Amino acid sequence: MAVEKKAMLGHKVRRYRQEQNLSQTEMAAMLEISPSYLNLIEHNQRPVTVPLLFRLGQVFQIDLREFAQDEASALAAGLREVLSDPVFEGLKVREQEIREVAEVSPSVAQAVMNLYKAYAEMREDTQALVERLAGPDEVHGLDVQTFPIEEVRDFHQSQANHFPELETAAEALWQDAGLEHGVLYQGMTRYLQSVHGIGVKVMPVDIMGETLRRFDFHRRRVLLSEMLPPPGQNFQLAVQVALASQGELLDRLVAKANLSSPDAEKLCRIGLAGAFAGAVLMPYDAFLASAKELRYDLEILQNRFGVSFEQVCHRLTTLQRKGARGVPFFFIRIDHAGNISKRLSGAGFIFARFGGTCPRWIIHDAFRAPGTIHTQQASMPDGSTFLTIARTVDPILGGHHGRQPRLAVAMGCDMGQAKNLVYGDTMDVKNKQAATEVGVSCRICERLDCSQRAHPPLNHRLRLDENVRRFAPFSIAPN
Repeated sequence: MAVEKKAMLGHKVRRYRQEQNLSQTEMAAMLEISPSYLNLIEHNQRPVTVPLLFRLGQVFQIDLREFAQDEASALAAGLREVLSDPVFEGLKVREQEIREVAEVSPSVAQAVMNLYKAYAEMREDTQALVERLAGPDEVHGLDVQTFPIEEVRDFHQSQANHFPELETAAEALWQDAGLEHGVLYQGMTRYLQSVHGIGVKVMPVDIMGETLRRFDFHRRRVLLSEMLPPPGQNFQLAVQVALASQGELLDRLVAKANLSSPDAEKLCRIGLAGAFAGAVLMPYDAFLASAKELRYDLEILQNRFGVSFEQVCHRLTTLQRKGARGVPFFFIRIDHAGNISKRLSGAGFIFARFGGTCPRWIIHDAFRAPGTIHTQQASMPDGSTFLTIARTVDPILGGHHGRQPRLAVAMGCDMGQAKNLVYGDTMDVKNKQAATEVGVSCRICERLDCSQRAHPPLNHRLRLDENVRRFAPFSIAPN
């Protein structure tokens, strides 16, 4: 628990006190400190010391790890990105003001971000409408609803990608179905047939085409493509087990998400079924024990549990059970063009909500040497550093004429956790010069002299001079 870096928690103490309907005098007495000292803490004029933090946990039954997390940084980063849009040009909002809004009024900060997202989507839809009106095609309507995938990502983020009910259900399945390591496929096949009357059949690629899994309702069969490698077949079979046996639980969790559209609900249900499948392939206790024993050696974990590299990385982000937590990781998956298809902020790492990733980040180098693990000590503009691990994903083969997209995944953790990972052994953690300077995204990055910018920052003017050419692609005028 990185208490030292996140000790200014006065806004959280004040918010919690107000939620409990306590006066400063009442809470101070319970914590055995003076009301004046509590007042200083609440206004971030004094830090929350480690003894006081533990006292909070004892008196109020607070989960200290969750309480010490600085979610205000994520909100501040989102607000900073929103306010960098040209629509706010001329509005000089100081960094301290952004931070104060994120700390004192997190709901307001989130509302501003939601409003901006709706505005950005409306702007894109309007542009699409203009383009369609300029063409010969007839306009049939305009859909301005919230992007379902972003809504589902936010829900997973709010749950730290950990769903205790799914973990418990997966553990119960191992007992009820008599599953065993090494023969998971056979065990799940037997379970589906005997309990749910569902058969399993691997089908030729010329019949399945690009479909990897399909449930035949008429014949009560799960059809799997022969192009799926064994980890893929196990995963897809476990997804079908989730749909067949955990329907009520999936529906309950989707309802809890309070999503705004049927598409978002369907997408969320699919994601939750995938989370259940990962928990079946890599049971929580056994997987966490192995991860700690092996110091998070991804390739050994991959072989020990018979899963893919991406499945291992994704599973490691879910190990946040109270009393049995693993290292907090973030996760991202991109294609060769840098498009993000999966992401989960964690460990304090912030992704851009409205743009791509920094070109200086190691994940982009993974495509140069497919199948090789790349590591990087990344330094963010706020001074935080992260250990990042990146590698390409083994593609699902499509035959001689098939062309599958090449993808890369990256995961990482706070540099303070490097001692727990085998990948941190060769890194000079104390040498700040060894870290690569990485930003959130080019559009909001304050490293104005970066030679790898894809485009200039939105909150700065360009300095244009046809008689001067510098190494950096953009010359930025001072504010």
